[in-house]
Amino acid sequence: MKTILVIEDDRDIAELVELYLRNDGYKTERAGDGVRALELWRASQPDLILLDIGLPSLDGLDVLRRVRQESSVPVIMLTARTEEIDELLGLGLGADDYVTKPFSPRTLLARVKAVLRRGTETNDHQPLRVGLLEVDDYRVTTTYDGNDVHLTPTEFKIVHHLAKTPGRAVSRLELSDVAMPDSDSLERAIDVHMKNLRQKLAEVGGGSVIETVRGVGYRLVDVP
Repeated sequence: MKTILVIEDDRDIAELVELYLRNDGYKTERAGDGVRALELWRASQPDLILLDIGLPSLDGLDVLRRVRQESSVPVIMLTARTEEIDELLGLGLGADDYVTKPFSPRTLLARVKAVLRRGTETNDHQPLRVGLLEVDDYRVTTTYDGNDVHLTPTEFKIVHHLAKTPGRAVSRLELSDVAMPDSDSLERAIDVHMKNLRQKLAEVGGGSVIETVRGVGYRLVDVP
């Protein structure tokens, strides 16, 4: 049974979300402020986090920053205003998706399932290798020159899709359809995920493996 941590200070919303999640077979934990959220996250080690941006004591963006320093657990942000979406995308903190309020619990449940699938779907058991980069869709792991690259589920889906056809220019729309198929996120969200992905690759020497194709999108190259 997968555990979902619901971080929401509005009791009515939190209780409704928990009700739908539990009825669908998930175990839930709930926090109403940022400090308690970090405590519960470390204690429960959830499979996914639903994280409201507007929280008391420590806001959702700060919570996300701290989580991402230690973990690639999937995170769906709950946002109430357009300004919050702009801030979330602009900062590029590594959220896997976002849902705007007010939202239908059924819609949120569908997004939860979609994000969880990103980390578990497999196509075959043969890792994809492009130069020093290896993307294993069976174990859901990525390495560069033997070094582990810890990616979020969305980042993994992006690099896996690029690795299928190295050298081919892939549009942002195509990457969005592959990595975030059930999301209403803007295409520019892909740029944010790509920025984070490139940074992680750069930390192990693979900063040049993904090229920007002006006016199109991105491509993966075999860097000697």
